[in-house]
Amino acid sequence: MSSKTDTAQSSAEALRYPWEQHPGPEQVVEVRPGVLWARLKLPFRLNHVNIYLLAEGDGYAMIDAGFGNEETIEAWTKLFDGPLKGVNITRLIVTHSHPDHVGLAGWIVERFSCPLVMSQVEYLQSVYHQNRGTEERREAQRLFFRRHGMDESLTEKLLGRGQDYLKRVSVLPPSYRRISHGDDVVIGTRRFKVITGGGHALDQVMLYCADDKLFLSADQVLSKISPNVSVWAVEPDQNSLGEYLASLASLTTTLPYDVLVLPGHGVPFYGLKTRIKQLADHHEERCRLIAEACREVPQTSRALVPVVFNKHVLDEHQMGFAAGELVAHVNYMIVEGRLTAEMQDGVLQFRTT
Repeated sequence: MSSKTDTAQSSAEALRYPWEQHPGPEQVVEVRPGVLWARLKLPFRLNHVNIYLLAEGDGYAMIDAGFGNEETIEAWTKLFDGPLKGVNITRLIVTHSHPDHVGLAGWIVERFSCPLVMSQVEYLQSVYHQNRGTEERREAQRLFFRRHGMDESLTEKLLGRGQDYLKRVSVLPPSYRRISHGDDVVIGTRRFKVITGGGHALDQVMLYCADDKLFLSADQVLSKISPNVSVWAVEPDQNSLGEYLASLASLTTTLPYDVLVLPGHGVPFYGLKTRIKQLADHHEERCRLIAEACREVPQTSRALVPVVFNKHVLDEHQMGFAAGELVAHVNYMIVEGRLTAEMQDGVLQFRTT
């Protein structure tokens, strides 16, 4: 017979979405006293990013800035002329280096004369992305894609439109304030513990307020989609999926069942540990598909992309992410001893052990 405690824990584990509807383009929603939620458009299939504002002193600390394009500037201008009229941004905390989060950091910092706060790795990674377009780096990317079986035509597409989104950032502020894993950050009346994790990004910042059971998960744990976990040419043997799964396991042991999760995309939710298990199971299913495909005949990453990503027709932008994710899975499986790799005519092929 289950006890009341068991029932309460089971209820806390269940996925629940207190706000099925997201804020409109000129709206903000208060999810907790002094915690505001806004949503900005993105120009690709993942069509939005969440922004949170945390009350402190005479203004708000902003969590992430949005994509670095004119449409986002227009959206912010409407918010600051509308529901956020008169609001002062006291500091900008950027969770990671991807353009939908750091893209407009320079514009926000300049408008409000506020400091930029990031982890050191993510700030330096943002600088790298902003200056990555040299011919030497393009050649490294070209060799990386060819090594994984992408033909010349697809490789050139991936180097073009497939990587263009990385340029969508305003000029980064020349200085920042560092936060690191384990730091305590006081924002208004709340004290947050800084938690960082790899996989989706190198050192993504998450914030946990124990007193309010409030967890800003950035893109590490999303409510209804799986975060992209990829490997790129700059570190071709990286075990990013292993890093990501280790981060999820750590969050499971660190955080309670009943936190309100505020993710970087999607809607806020309860049921963190259930969602973490779903994400881990999702990646294990992809590994199973790869292992099955490589059991009889060795396969390249290019050949494995449609095995794993078989639900949608992929454009160049999505194909770039799919290729990066596929490499993340084979790298992880090699580390785990589930695949072996061999080079045939300059192309990697994988076989199930």
